[in-house]
Amino acid sequence: MSAGSEMSGPVSPGPSMPVCALLGLVSLLCFVAGFGTGVEFVRFLSFGALLRNISEGSEGESPLLWKDAIGDSEFLRSLGINLALLLVFVFQHSLMAWPLLKEGVTRVFGVLQRSVYILCTAVSLQIMMRYWQSFPRGPFLWNVPTAPWSALFPVICALLHTISWLLIFSVLLIFDYAELMGIKQVYYHCFGMGDPLSHKSPRAARLYAHLRHPVFLELLVILWVVPSLPPDRLLLASALTLYVSCVHRLDVQDYSYLRSQLEKKFSLFTREEANTDRETWKND
Repeated sequence: MSAGSEMSGPVSPGPSMPVCALLGLVSLLCFVAGFGTGVEFVRFLSFGALLRNISEGSEGESPLLWKDAIGDSEFLRSLGINLALLLVFVFQHSLMAWPLLKEGVTRVFGVLQRSVYILCTAVSLQIMMRYWQSFPRGPFLWNVPTAPWSALFPVICALLHTISWLLIFSVLLIFDYAELMGIKQVYYHCFGMGDPLSHKSPRAARLYAHLRHPVFLELLVILWVVPSLPPDRLLLASALTLYVSCVHRLDVQDYSYLRSQLEKKFSLFTREEANTDRETWKND
């Protein structure tokens, strides 16, 4: 039992079964919306851009020049739309994590506060992806238009993106994914167990207080390692890099705790594999 669980107090009776069923249904729907949007965001942020570059790289059209694009009203309008979409997402994602607003949402929605946050984040991301303006003809900050790199470099980028996403998903699995998506809060509430964070150790609670985006380096690779950088991608990569840099607050103690958790997970998997091999050897 962790130190946090010792201080969590006795288990209180949970709400009635119909209330629990309703809370569970709402939480599950918010989880599905968040998970589905996350999958779509992977396509939008990474593989969609790479595939678009491969398919459009063979059209043979001359890219626009920066001096021509800056004087184009349609170009500036599309860039302004993208900037507005990014601001909507950033403000939603930050303001709803602001303690005062978070307390207000908790007073209204109770234990569904995290689920509501996930749902609103999914909505803001869907709006951004739906109305995002692309610039397939540039102008490009950089571009790889000539063979063989025009075909080879997107494949290299796709490989690096795949590795980065696998690392991101691995880090998410180390943490409490059910709590991150708001499901565990409802489960604990229905069984009268209080806040899941109160059952965690002080080191874990400290990490959760600092943790916003633990996959900083991997996200930078996904944002910037692309075959071409048109204005929309430049704006997206710059804005998200600045945003994640501002909220990246992990310190040495947090990284030490993360390392210990990684070692614990790996030792657990190694022990299970060794036990399986031992049982197989005995059966043989």
